[in-house]
Amino acid sequence: MADRVILTIGTKKGVFVADAAKPRRSFALRGPFGQGIPVYSTLIDTRGTPRLYASSCNPFFGMKVLRSTNMGKTFEETKSAPAFPKEDGRALANIWSLEPGGGKKDKKELLCGVEPASLFRSHDGGDSWEMVPGISNHEHARKWQPGNGGLCMHTIIRDGNRVHLGISAGGHYLSEDGGETFKASNQGVGAGFAPDPYPEFGQCVHKIARHDDAPGRLYMQNHGGWADWTGPGGPRPDIGVLRSDDYGRSWRSIARGLPSDFGFPIVVHPHDADTVYVMPLEPATRSCPGGAPAVWRSENGGDSWSRLARGLPKKQSYFTILRDAMDIDRLKTPALYFGTTTGQLWIGREGGEKWDCLFDSLPPIHNVKVAVV
Repeated sequence: MADRVILTIGTKKGVFVADAAKPRRSFALRGPFGQGIPVYSTLIDTRGTPRLYASSCNPFFGMKVLRSTNMGKTFEETKSAPAFPKEDGRALANIWSLEPGGGKKDKKELLCGVEPASLFRSHDGGDSWEMVPGISNHEHARKWQPGNGGLCMHTIIRDGNRVHLGISAGGHYLSEDGGETFKASNQGVGAGFAPDPYPEFGQCVHKIARHDDAPGRLYMQNHGGWADWTGPGGPRPDIGVLRSDDYGRSWRSIARGLPSDFGFPIVVHPHDADTVYVMPLEPATRSCPGGAPAVWRSENGGDSWSRLARGLPKKQSYFTILRDAMDIDRLKTPALYFGTTTGQLWIGREGGEKWDCLFDSLPPIHNVKVAVV
């Protein structure tokens, strides 16, 4: 029976691991591992014996994947990391996402999204990698442009034979044949920075999430903040938070009622597909609106929103929460977790009703993942 809550925390200076008993009264912290090297993606793989993975992205000595088989007591490098073929012409700049593969029989299959935006697959737990050509060599791939954080494939969602990818700034891509072929699927997804408000591709998608209990539904945090735009194409209000009910083939806005439609993470409640959380930010500064941070929750699929801020700073707090820096555990009454670019890790107990700071002086946090093991 699962009895521990484990967190992986990817930071600017390595990966930390924290764990606690189910009551979550206090967390023990270990690390950093991969000291001094930025970690943008982590994975807690609970298929079989749990394994922890973390990217280790050294701008001077190259990309590595770290793996722990003892719940984060130690990490070792896998035998290799994703790499483009020599004749490809692209060079790996970052590892942005690590996710389990879809096959139940292949418990060591991993998927990895990188920069420049491409997809890699491993069948042996990260010791060897192959490029997935259906998206990595897509006809659009050489036309994508980097967002502010780079040209990154940051979201990978496997749903049977469907694979959803989020690319900044490429948009949402959908495969319905297990990842063999992909097509841009951005109907209703706006792009505030482009002359065409709704292009076929090139949107700066920030994050995509789904729930197994609502087949066909997805939630998206897109690059919003264009309500006052006066350039070509005119204003584009409410393009930042979206929902699809047809497996990502089309999207509609659910941003009304939020203080800002700009943000990075989006998270779905583990036991209720209608409950979704976002963290609105000021679009110009990427910081908390009015200096007062809050998570916003919808309990009706995005039709209305409520503010969750009990225990969070009430003023003069201007941190940023990045796209993979918020997650939720799967206990009966789940807790939310988010990390900030100023090094605080917060827990929102009772589904975000009451917030406490777990750690307040970590390096800038890029990534937070949680699992019950």
